[in-house]
Amino acid sequence: VQLQASGGGLVQAGGSLRLSCAASERSFGDYAMGWFRRAPGKLQEFVAGVTWSGTRTEYRDSVKGRFTISRDNAERTVYLQMNNLKPEDTAFYYCARALYRYRAVVSTISGRYDSWGQGTQVTVSS
Repeated sequence: VQLQASGGGLVQAGGSLRLSCAASERSFGDYAMGWFRRAPGKLQEFVAGVTWSGTRTEYRDSVKGRFTISRDNAERTVYLQMNNLKPEDTAFYYCARALYRYRAVVSTISGRYDSWGQGTQVTVSS
């Protein structure tokens, strides 16, 4: 599957961005999706994930209450709405598809995802 991420950019602290990740295959709706990020000099980290049905989500603690992940299976797209952005959110953001179909939980481990988009840069100025 090909994943195309978009929506990144430069924003001031407190601002908002919405990332999108469009998938090329119809099977998109069968898999959980996740967003990860990597900041310069830091390890990649899980940001948010959503199950295939969209009924369950997971977030890293630092983004809870500020970020919202959602998906539109008909459009084969997953979104990450990011509000109240902080300079520490600056990173390259990647979307990824889970390894297995129809899992009821979201994995926060990158090794449980097998297809990755090319990423989009988010820069938050103070």
